[in-house]
Formats: sequence, structure tokens, C-alpha cells
Amino acid sequence: MATYTHGHHESVLRSHSVRDIANSAAYLRPHLHSETRLLDVGAGPGSITVDFAGVVAHVTATEIDDDALALSRGLAADRGVANITFSVEDVHDLSFDDGAFDVVHAHQVLQHVSDPVQALREMRRVTAPGGVVAARDADYAGFLWFPMLPELDAWLRLYREAARGNGGEPDAGRRLLSWARAAGFDDVTATASTWCYATPEDRSWWGGMWADRILESALARQLVDSGLASTAELRAISEAWRRWADAGDGWFLVPHGEIVCRA
Repeated sequence: MATYTHGHHESVLRSHSVRDIANSAAYLRPHLHSETRLLDVGAGPGSITVDFAGVVAHVTATEIDDDALALSRGLAADRGVANITFSVEDVHDLSFDDGAFDVVHAHQVLQHVSDPVQALREMRRVTAPGGVVAARDADYAGFLWFPMLPELDAWLRLYREAARGNGGEPDAGRRLLSWARAAGFDDVTATASTWCYATPEDRSWWGGMWADRILESALARQLVDSGLASTAELRAISEAWRRWADAGDGWFLVPHGEIVCRA
């Protein structure tokens, strides 16, 4: 297992908890039906998981430990969703029977695991013949923004160094198709989609979130403890995020790779 670079600070959950089928799994929606048994690998705060539960027969949500799993469990309880079960799992070695699910899904997960090909093999093993394995991951090297603030260049470089230091691959989006082929899939549909932040409201949310995250999250602690950055350098990056958010012509693009693999 690799270390989860983002951690679970409030500033991280602020970003992850707005995700749903429409903005994060639209590519998978045509494959979801009222009788579908779905495994959601790396459920995080559970916002996509709970959305799935409103569409399919049953969802099994996994996370790497009980504390992480408590987030999605809590959201399901708050919303009165009863067709979700929860399990602590390592995606490299899932505990489920062969062919237990119709759809196995992972959103922003493969970029963080130590062996994404093995993870996909396991996801395939627990998928019923003819079922679907689906994954979506951002590609950090493809991030684009304006104004072109040098502190944001430093932010991106530091994040990619930290993620790779934790055993992950931050530029996962472009690699999903190759990982799927290496895992033995021969029926793969590869697509892409983006998040774009350009309205004043979106800039305030995205920029404010990263301004806090670079100072307060697990990433910040890692960067300082490892000597990759000083607290003063992170403070300068945080201030640059707020300048970007305040810029009337501010624009930020996050590209994602997506795969739908037939088992």
C-alpha cells in the first residue's frame, strides 16, 4: 500500500465531498442499473457512494482503515441510505469472492496505490463475467491555469514529488489505459473529462481550499518534515492561491483519464 498523500483534513474533505455521479462518474452512468451490485473502492467521504446507492441495488464501500471508512458510513447514516455495506480493504488483495459484483469503481484511487496494475487485476477478479471495471484519475502534469503564478508552479512540483515519494503516480490519468492493458483487459474504452474553475464562486472555492490545504493538510506536514519545503514557502504558495482566486481572469483546468473495462 502507498501512503495517501492528501490525508483527511477538513480542507481535503471540502473538495472531495462535493463529488457526485454528475461531476465525477458521468462516464460510468450508462452502465448502472436498478439491479447492479456495485463495489466502490476508496469511497472517501462517501458523496459519490451515496449517489450510486440511489441508482443501483446495492453498494459495497471500501477504505483503507476504519477511520477513513467512518466518513462514508457517517454520510450514509445522515442521509438515511440503507443499501450500502462497508468493508476495510486493500485493493491489491480484496477479500471478496470472484465475480461478486457487476460494477467495480475507483475514483482518484489508482494514482495513490503502490501497484495499480495489481489493483486492476483484483478489481477484475471480483467482477462478474461481462461486468465493468471503471476508474477515473486526474493527471497533475496536465493541470493548466492562468494567471501563471510561479508559486503555483512550485505547488505542482512539490505535490508531484510528495506523491511519488509516497509510492503513488500523480500523472495517473494518461496511464489508465496502459495499466488496464497490463492487467489483462482487452476490451477497454478510454475517455477523458475535465473540471474547470473560472467563475468567481468556483475560484473562491477551489483557490480557498488549496490555500488552506497547502498549510494544514497531511501534504503540508510531509513537505515540511521531509525538507522539500519550508513553512514560509508553503505560506507563499497559500497566498498565491488566494491571489489566483481573486483574479478576475483566473482559470484552472483539471484533466482526468477514464476507463471502462469489460471483464
